[in-house]
Amino acid sequence: MKEPVKTANNGFWRSLRSGGVPSAIASVFGAPSAQQMAFIRSLSREQRRPEVLYMPLNKLETVVFDLETTGFHAQHGDEILSFGAVKMIGDQVTDGHFYTLVNAKTSVPENITELTGITQEMIEGAPSLIDGLHDFMAFVGRSVLIAHGTGHDKAFLNAALWKTSKIQLTHRILDTMMIGKWLKPSLGSYGLDELLEEARIPITLRHHALEDAKMTASLWGEYLRLMRHKQVDTLEDLYAYLSNF
Repeated sequence: MKEPVKTANNGFWRSLRSGGVPSAIASVFGAPSAQQMAFIRSLSREQRRPEVLYMPLNKLETVVFDLETTGFHAQHGDEILSFGAVKMIGDQVTDGHFYTLVNAKTSVPENITELTGITQEMIEGAPSLIDGLHDFMAFVGRSVLIAHGTGHDKAFLNAALWKTSKIQLTHRILDTMMIGKWLKPSLGSYGLDELLEEARIPITLRHHALEDAKMTASLWGEYLRLMRHKQVDTLEDLYAYLSNF
């Protein structure tokens, strides 16, 4: 597997870093990290806007994302290896997409290389965790987050946010696995592969963060179309159904 190309806007933080930072903060943290921390903290404070609950789902701005990691235990030393994400409005994928590798401080296990195609050599020249994380959060902005099996991704995002910025994730987040269980109660398994096959969505490159995000975006789009027939029109409607599931 060839090394993926980073498609995020590399100039974002370059331009952000050109702004003024109090010298006391810069001297402690270093100007780039201090500005990144300030940015993501300000972004965090803007989340949980009540008005988004009443936004029609066909106009809702979302970011569908996936992470690849060194393992499955965020609180026991495993780290993020890559971020992949796509932007959507309603059931339509926009032109925006994001991908970056991350220079994890732990080595890449052989079984993870076999699963993801990510090697130790590939991450050695990749951006640091704080650069990759904050570029990802800048891409997300104020959008609602969507992932498949959100427990894993949310745990790693929270661990990374706390490690770099001493905050927790405040974005609203939806899980296509949970939605699939609600919409398709008779299925025996709700893994991404099984739900993609059931929805007749082509499976491309699995366990690549951007490709998994794209396939999950297609699944979200399909579920939005199904929810219209159930008179689920807003995010509030969807939360109400899922809370009773």
